[in-house]
Amino acid sequence: MTPDGCRIVEAVARFVVAIDANMPYRAIAKSLACRDTQNIKGQSQLFMKHSYSLKTPLRCRFLFAAFLFPLLLIAGSALVVQAQDADEVVRTDVSLVQLNVGVVDQRGRAVTSLSRNDFTVYEDGVKQPILHFEPTDAPFSLVLLLDMSGSTVTFRQQLKQAAWRFLDALAPEDRVAVIQFNAKVKNLTGFSTDRKKTAYAIQIADGAGETHLYDALKQALGELDKEGKRRKAIVVLTDGLDTQLRNSDRASGAKAQTNEEAIAAIDAKGSSALNTILSAADRQGVTIYPLALPSGDATRLPLPDPVITGIYTAARVRLQALADRTGGRLNEIQRLDQMARLYAEVAADLRSLYTVAYQPSGGRARDGKWHEIQIEVAQPQLIARTRPGYFAR
Repeated sequence: MTPDGCRIVEAVARFVVAIDANMPYRAIAKSLACRDTQNIKGQSQLFMKHSYSLKTPLRCRFLFAAFLFPLLLIAGSALVVQAQDADEVVRTDVSLVQLNVGVVDQRGRAVTSLSRNDFTVYEDGVKQPILHFEPTDAPFSLVLLLDMSGSTVTFRQQLKQAAWRFLDALAPEDRVAVIQFNAKVKNLTGFSTDRKKTAYAIQIADGAGETHLYDALKQALGELDKEGKRRKAIVVLTDGLDTQLRNSDRASGAKAQTNEEAIAAIDAKGSSALNTILSAADRQGVTIYPLALPSGDATRLPLPDPVITGIYTAARVRLQALADRTGGRLNEIQRLDQMARLYAEVAADLRSLYTVAYQPSGGRARDGKWHEIQIEVAQPQLIARTRPGYFAR
């Protein structure tokens, strides 16, 4: 507790003693000081109950209530400020850059037997010492994001069967959370290795309406942030047509007369919603795997209006950016019967990822600039894949 908080608690305790000499103020102060801010209200109720049990004049009881509650609230505020200050210190100390790295041979086959010494990391052309390394069999914490908007209503059972197959392909120690989204974002289950619990969460996923994809990604990143230093990934099945971005894209391309004009008028990668997600993924080292449903494919539009073509194209560009910037892969589903196979391929890709982490040379602060990352493997015939860089924010 801060010095100001201690003085306030001491004053409260002395006031209580003034009303009831049988309640030692030091014991009260000690009791209050040992409790967190969530219990301040409960502690005040305890004192109020005590005051009304005393054989004291009614006037004293009212004085007690009028004086005690404001002081307790101030003491609570002092505790909250102290807690917030501590949180801010912790956040600004985090400077490790974490990379999930896939390695393949010249035939595209995953290589899973490498060690820390096989990797060299460069940031802005400068070699960086690797401070942390995890092999391909280290467990993941991952969020399974399910699009339960109106565009997926007609094939829900296929969608769920594909998601169940994905669960079966994961490693036993992988922790999975399930979040569904439409007009609202809803956590169906927290992180767990209990596959029955996770499968049930997939089973009860339901809904219709709008698509709030980027709100769902934001919530998924918030949940992953609680998973500490574990390897992290998001697997999201969606057509990519976020309702809010769709409306803003329509306004941007409203005057377009051709497909090319509409596509040029919509700044897909300049979206603040997209870049907020990418910045958070940068900080946490989260890899994102979008599985793009055919309903979001601009080439399948029956009556390709230029503005609609621009909207659909921008949505797919953003899904590609989510994958490219985080070191994941965009899997485009051409037919619904491909969902299960593509989910299984994502699970296989996750099992082939190494994780390396480094602290930028010189303890560089977050300067808001783009920093390019390159990773090399000791064996020149092997090819490493990771995110291309990050903005230091």
